[in-house]
Amino acid sequence: MKLCAVAAGIVAMTASSLVAAPIGPPRETVVLLHGLGRTSLSMAPLACALQREGYRVVNVSYRSRTRALEELANDWLPGLLAENADAARIHLVTHSMGGILVRLWLREHPAPANLGRVVMLAPPNAGSEIPDRFAGVSLFRWLTGANGHRLGTGRNSLPRSLGPWPAPSADLGIIAGNHPMNPVLGAGVPRPNDGKVSVASTHLSGESDHRVLPHSHTWLGWQRDTAAQVSTFLRNGRFSAPTL
Repeated sequence: MKLCAVAAGIVAMTASSLVAAPIGPPRETVVLLHGLGRTSLSMAPLACALQREGYRVVNVSYRSRTRALEELANDWLPGLLAENADAARIHLVTHSMGGILVRLWLREHPAPANLGRVVMLAPPNAGSEIPDRFAGVSLFRWLTGANGHRLGTGRNSLPRSLGPWPAPSADLGIIAGNHPMNPVLGAGVPRPNDGKVSVASTHLSGESDHRVLPHSHTWLGWQRDTAAQVSTFLRNGRFSAPTL
């Protein structure tokens, strides 16, 4: 697949090492959910890495700016999962707001019997200080649409209203970044952070494992060590030990 070849080349230029992994079990599907204002292209490196391991990968764009999270969680995501209900197991890998979408969906709907494991990349599980700072700015509201201003750290923000991980039967792994690409934008975010979300904010009560990698919020999903950790968690329900 040409897109996978291009993505693999980009990942190879931006990362350190990839741990070899066995072929994924047959009929296991991985659904990828990108973050706010992104498209499926932002998840292409992960999609290609998981396809090479034998997983069936579903990587589609969704209207993250123009459809409210409630609509996405109650209509769009259930429909997408229903299309893949024949999978022996269906895993979810999310970036940023995609993790909040999954939490909202699981709060409103029972976990399907074939739900496997979930990996969240840079999720603002306790919110982000970026919306706190810029929610009143017209350009920010235009860029982030219906959902951006709702992802702050206030007591009534959407992420803080969702409670602990609602699907204890599904192992939850979280990967945070701690190397901001734009230190100015991340100046108001508690350190360590990835430029948009603090490491502390990514944690969620009920998580099975947590790992911090030296990458930024935007490019976390494009790194080979991220792909290796995602693969390890989908197989084992735990990340590999950090390199000392």
